[in-house]
Order: sequence, then structure tokens, then C-alpha cells
Amino acid sequence: MQCRREFHIKASEHEQGRIDAVNHWFCGYPGSLLLDEERACLESLVHRYFGYYLLQIGSIGGGVPGLVPGQLRYRIVIAPERPSVATPYWIQGAPDRLPIATDSVDVVLLLHTLDFYRDPHQTLREVDRVLIPEGRLIVVGFNPWSLWGLRRMLQRRSRRPPWNGRFLPTRRIHDWLSLLGFKVESTRPLMFRPPLRQRVLMESLDLLERSGRRWWPALSGIYVIEAVKRVSTLTPIKPLWKLSRPILGGRAIEPTAHAPWGRSRSNHG
Repeated sequence: MQCRREFHIKASEHEQGRIDAVNHWFCGYPGSLLLDEERACLESLVHRYFGYYLLQIGSIGGGVPGLVPGQLRYRIVIAPERPSVATPYWIQGAPDRLPIATDSVDVVLLLHTLDFYRDPHQTLREVDRVLIPEGRLIVVGFNPWSLWGLRRMLQRRSRRPPWNGRFLPTRRIHDWLSLLGFKVESTRPLMFRPPLRQRVLMESLDLLERSGRRWWPALSGIYVIEAVKRVSTLTPIKPLWKLSRPILGGRAIEPTAHAPWGRSRSNHG
């Protein structure tokens, strides 16, 4: 027990250091430019939602400071570590084991959560559990089939963020969501410029953003997936009669109340 407890502590410290390094990258360039693009896209989506709770899982981007929840009343961040930017509502918890009641959240935001936190599939299962029926899910991630994905392949052995992330393809995310019963409503492409540290070069390549959305949207560096939780509304129909004699012992089961009382008496008489 002692060894297992020490292992969990070390794993937590390692994950804390990894997320801190990711947030540090978002504070520099081109991470800050990427975060601004993502924030603008998220604000355009969130303003169309309404309800009580917007839940962000993970502290990537420092809890996305400045993100206005629109017609939602509260924005809550759940992460194992404290966000690098002060957040009014922060709950300490693991993305794959959320300390949230079932069917209680209106909107869930996964901002690179599947890229850097452990067990992305289990995280999506938890999202499915806590979302209300017809609740909204937003997934933001790195696209491996892009100039950003090419940079990651060239630096495969590098442990520096963001190149040490998973970079899950959109098709896999769509498949996982489909298995959980989600309906993908849209996939928005972002960031067609290569990941350069020179601000002047990045600004001069702004033309790639407009042409990329029109001609090669599947090659964007970032994708923003919007999905809705679908719930079956089928009502099971009870049988008219049940067995009058038990099969494996016990008391006999009488006819249900759906059967006409007079007809059942005449049949036995």
C-alpha cells in the first residue's frame, strides 16, 4: 500500500509539471496567438447556449480567461491542478473521474483536454455522464494532418509542449462521440499558418487563414468540434400477461391489471 500511494503522488506531480509546461507555452508565441483564435471561436459558440453551468475540464490555457459564458450563469473549471490564472469557480478533480452529479451540466468544454490529460476515452464517458440530455460539448484539439502535425512528427522525440501531446484526428473523435450517442453538429477549422515563433512572419501569413477555410479546411492546425448529447426516448411496453406458474420455484405470478377482469374470470370458470 505504501508503494502504491507514493506512485500516485509521483504521477500527480509529473502531470502537474506537464500541464504547467503546456500553459507556459500558451503564454509565449505562437501559443498566445493560437489561444486568442480559440477564444474568439469559443465566444461565438457559447453565446448561443443557455442554461446554468458551463464546465471546462482541465486548466489548459489558464482556464481561458475572458471567456464570457453568454446566457449561462456559471463557468466552472475542474482540473487536478490549480489554473495558472485566477478562476472564480475551481474544483480539484481528475478529468476521467469528475466529482460532478450525473445529468447536471449544460455545456462542457474540452480545451486540448484530450491532447494532454490521461485516458481521453474515459474522459468522454464522464462527459456523457454529467451532461444533461441535449447538452452541448465543445472539443478543441490539435489536428495531426496539418503543418502543426508535421512539426510534431519532426520533433517526435521532443518532450516539449505542445509536441508531446496526442494530436487525435477528428475522425477518431467523431467515432468516439458516435459510440456514446452524441451527434456532431459542426467541425470548425482554425490556424492554417505554420507554428512559427516570429510574430512578423505569422502576421504576414494571415492570408492562409482565409484561403485555408475555403480550399483545404481538413488541413487546419486546430479543430473545434461541436456536438450534442442525444438520449433515446423509447418507452418500454409491459406485456399483457405474465406467467401464472413459476419456472424455477417461488410464488406464482398473477395476470397484470391490463387484462379485462371479467374475461379472466370467465376463462377460469
